[in-house]
Amino acid sequence: MKKIHLAFDMSWTNVETQWRQPGSWVGPDYPSVGLFEDMARLAERGGLDMIFFGDGTGIPDTWEGGIEDAVRYGVAWPRLDMSPWITLMSRVTSHVGFGLTYASTFMHPFYTARLLNSLDHVTNGRMAFNVVTSQRRSDYANYGYDELVDHNSRYDRLEEFVDVCRALWDSLDPDAFVWDRATGQVADPAKVRPINHHGQFFKVKGPLSVLPSPQRHPVVIQAGGSPRGTRAAAHVADHVFGLTKSVPLMQQQRSDLDAALRAEGRDPEDVGILWSMRAIVADTEAEAQALRERLIDGVSREAVGVWLSHNTGFDMSTLPQRFTLSELQARITAANASPVGFVALLAKEYGQDTEMSLDDFFEHGLRHATGYAITMAGTAKQVADRMEEMFEGTGSRGGFMISISQASPRAVPYNIVTQLVPELQRRGRYRTAYEGRTLKENLAS
Repeated sequence: MKKIHLAFDMSWTNVETQWRQPGSWVGPDYPSVGLFEDMARLAERGGLDMIFFGDGTGIPDTWEGGIEDAVRYGVAWPRLDMSPWITLMSRVTSHVGFGLTYASTFMHPFYTARLLNSLDHVTNGRMAFNVVTSQRRSDYANYGYDELVDHNSRYDRLEEFVDVCRALWDSLDPDAFVWDRATGQVADPAKVRPINHHGQFFKVKGPLSVLPSPQRHPVVIQAGGSPRGTRAAAHVADHVFGLTKSVPLMQQQRSDLDAALRAEGRDPEDVGILWSMRAIVADTEAEAQALRERLIDGVSREAVGVWLSHNTGFDMSTLPQRFTLSELQARITAANASPVGFVALLAKEYGQDTEMSLDDFFEHGLRHATGYAITMAGTAKQVADRMEEMFEGTGSRGGFMISISQASPRAVPYNIVTQLVPELQRRGRYRTAYEGRTLKENLAS
């Protein structure tokens, strides 16, 4: 029986009300080192594959052209560069992996390849690289851009970026270093090679000035959902990060990815999709559902607008009182913003020509921005039933990224580890011990 892989996704504070609940991690001492160390210990106790950190570097400013509402309501910020925190988390664990995000649009592949190599050494082979293009205007502004880069061009750069990283990681053979005391020879020059890359976006001589790391290549994760993004994922990704939606839409994404993988000459069986979801597990369904309702309690329209605008790259404050989803998609595409995500999901569910009022749109947006729409709430048995259905319906390859906000009450991840994980283990759907030495090995088991 194929096993479900699990990760904690600690990417966001989202559009949060959870930090106001008793037992949340935030407070005057946020962000304490202990918060992240506790989460790492808990994830390893539950046998999770990794803790995943998506990232963005700007305070959202697409909504109404400013940061005021984002700052006021804590939307998608504060966010940390997690590389030093991962080092600390790795020191209190031995098996759980760590997913780190950088944007290929802004970073240079030599620096990124060297950093990830170093972190793979620090963690003893437990690093994943989540490579993104970014469609967030505030990120672009912090790196000197006045406008978003063309959607397809972003993915062209991403593909070349990862190709260069992999060439750099391969520029030293695993046995290149000899450390011969008698001769004084450190490494064999025949096993250390420049890559001499001259591409559309990058010119890199190489080789990488490091020792080969335990995995050599960190696990590469990519979340492209558009047709161009799917092709890019098939080219670069070891595993794909997908948005949870209806099972038929998830099946379509799996089918599209499989076709793109075959076009790249790759075996679709080797590439899993880790579906983004939230899980609230409690002793009774009523208790879990009550906790789910708190996700949307007291969230302002402005906070929802900030979130939606930030994650599409389009200012939702400019919408008229009524519009069709196809009209909105056309405006988003014309702005070089993201053609996938929330609006695309609405169009797939209700039809491109569906007309919506502004109130209806923001009501749907509230459930998306808070994670309410992708939250499975119930007893461990009920949540496990739903996860099995989705896992089997999408080819039994991959698993789930369970969104755990840095602001959530401690009971949320604790109940997943102490109630949901044992239920999956009883069904034979989840590991009872780590089998691999590295993250790559554990994700393959």
